[in-house]
Amino acid sequence: MVPPLKSPLFTQQVVKAMQSLYPLELADRAWDNVGLLQENIVASRHALTPPPTPSTVLLTNDLTERVAQEAIVKKASVIVSYHPFIFRGLKSVTLADPQQRILLKLAQNNIAVYSPHTAIDAAPGGMNDWLADMVTDLHGVSATRSIVQPISGPLPNGLTSAGYGRLIEFSQPVPLREIIQAYASRLGGLSHIMIARPKHNSALFMRNARKLLADLPDDVSNDVSPDDITSVAVCAGSGYDVLKDTSADLIVTGEMTHHSALRLTMLGKTVITVFHSNSERKFLKDVLEPQLENALRKEDETARVIVSIEDEDPFEIWDVNNLPSFLK
Repeated sequence: MVPPLKSPLFTQQVVKAMQSLYPLELADRAWDNVGLLQENIVASRHALTPPPTPSTVLLTNDLTERVAQEAIVKKASVIVSYHPFIFRGLKSVTLADPQQRILLKLAQNNIAVYSPHTAIDAAPGGMNDWLADMVTDLHGVSATRSIVQPISGPLPNGLTSAGYGRLIEFSQPVPLREIIQAYASRLGGLSHIMIARPKHNSALFMRNARKLLADLPDDVSNDVSPDDITSVAVCAGSGYDVLKDTSADLIVTGEMTHHSALRLTMLGKTVITVFHSNSERKFLKDVLEPQLENALRKEDETARVIVSIEDEDPFEIWDVNNLPSFLK
């Protein structure tokens, strides 16, 4: 008789902890693929490869072949990948496809994969609140916060609100320079961002500026420059669809298409993009690593959560006047 396959207790504990922290009911399942995407099994004593360390979780933003190899070397038994590495249905699993090679390698090494993705985006205290926190203590100015796209219907775990994107409204204008510096510093020391700005001589921009000045006290409006910001809308990753109709005069997200940015600047808004995964990756170290480890250690005091050192944005910025030395 063939013995039944069982999921390891630690994998079950990771899934339970992640779903408690970031309920899957918050994910946008209309397109997203979240949850336990690849399961592992209780290792047989006849296994060809030694089992991974039972109580180690590797966190990553993207599950690449380098990250998969890192998990194997560090003997992690579970990978929590913010982005799902299986997104659409598979018709085959072969070595010809890099995604499928990862799947095969992880199965061979008995490593499970869990993806929370938009559940983390929508949750209170999740990724978008983390991005909003970065600019709510600037310039000694108070700020209010709201959800751009609230989730309708009943919410899990007694939550009173959740949703995608955050709108931060300042009690008085904040210099754009301060907001840029705050994000550059708090996202890991970014040296470059991309910015799209409205033309300051456009009729729409001037109307908006006059309205802003009219709404401010005289002692404040005299010091306001065209680049002062009264509200910011943030969304991790690719946030245009979430933020496109917001009232904010500054939009901050990971990436945006050319035509989407053009539309927003013609509406008088400024757009900042920091690269897709740069808007997400540091959350793993700042928030999820200690959060998940604390939750797991309630069940297993040996539990260890580590953040991948191989995970990185695929894009680099090169100075064409100072190209890397390896280019011949």
